[in-house]
Amino acid sequence: MERFLTIVQKEFIHIWRDPRTLALIILLPAILLLLLGYGVSGESVDKPLVVADFSRTDASRRFIEYFTSSGKFIVKYTAQSEDEILNLIDREKAKAGIWIPEDFGRSLDTNRPTRVQFYVNGSDPAEAQTTNLELETISQVAVQNIFSAQLASRGTTMTLPISTHTLTLYNPDNSSKRYMVPGLIPMILQVQALLLTALAIVREREQGTMEQLIVTPIHSWELMLGKIVPYLLVGFINTVATIAIAMVIFEITVAGSLWLLIGLSMVFILGSLGMGVLISNISQTQMQAMYLAVGVVLLPAVILSGLLFPRDSMPLFTYLFSEILPITHYLTITRGIMMKGVGADFLLPSIWRLVALCVFYFSASVLTFRKQI
Repeated sequence: MERFLTIVQKEFIHIWRDPRTLALIILLPAILLLLLGYGVSGESVDKPLVVADFSRTDASRRFIEYFTSSGKFIVKYTAQSEDEILNLIDREKAKAGIWIPEDFGRSLDTNRPTRVQFYVNGSDPAEAQTTNLELETISQVAVQNIFSAQLASRGTTMTLPISTHTLTLYNPDNSSKRYMVPGLIPMILQVQALLLTALAIVREREQGTMEQLIVTPIHSWELMLGKIVPYLLVGFINTVATIAIAMVIFEITVAGSLWLLIGLSMVFILGSLGMGVLISNISQTQMQAMYLAVGVVLLPAVILSGLLFPRDSMPLFTYLFSEILPITHYLTITRGIMMKGVGADFLLPSIWRLVALCVFYFSASVLTFRKQI
């Protein structure tokens, strides 16, 4: 125990004697969550719209008002031709366009069908899908209201044979920040925990202090755990800080148990620290450690963990690779607790996988450490 505490004290001294690094360790996760949280969770409103209204009737103006009154679009430009619409979208001046034919008002008055053309910038598939869905939804509401008004003007009414109602669970406002911020917390904690410990053993080799550790009677597990514990404390501080920012700044309530979330966060950080020490053990230089940390863990964690893309549609190989990343299971836990409010019984599959990976990476870091140059 004395040898273990000596290593812990040594690591704390390393951190304390470098105030710039200490400031980065404490402040950077909070700053990253603020920057990324606002960057990826902003709701898209007032999208610039270009309109070519060849009808110029009260009916066409009311039809356009449906889109502007929704708050999703704002008419920035008026066009006189299809080419002008396409030119504005090409130059990223407008996100979408509406072309209303000359016979629009006349066709509605005479109960004849008419056609309105939408234009959507598809260079960004995700944004294009959202914009197209918004346009179609608003137009369906407009068409239904126009149809009802036509029937009322003739003194007749009609009840639709089927009515539907959707109950959106967990995120009724469809707020993207409520979905993305709980996903950013695992990513930020992963980056910090991994990079801090990925350089731990390599730094000892490059600074020439590894020889001093080799001649001591300390065991491998004591050395590994001694290097992890100080950063585990830092990880606890950062976990509390990021959750507090999510709750106070982004107004995201933790629907489930806060203490369960913090406790499982500590398990995740311990596994990430163990993974970082493992990378440090198998690397000869700090450059190798950085490449392994970023290329083998961090980039796959962003793409394969489920943060940005659903895992269900992934090929078997990438799906299985994502299973060995602690962040994959911790991401399910954070979103489950913060958004759905589920308890440990519902999260048990993710919890035992996370614990198993934590034990595996720490054990592997001990086994791969050799007290030799």
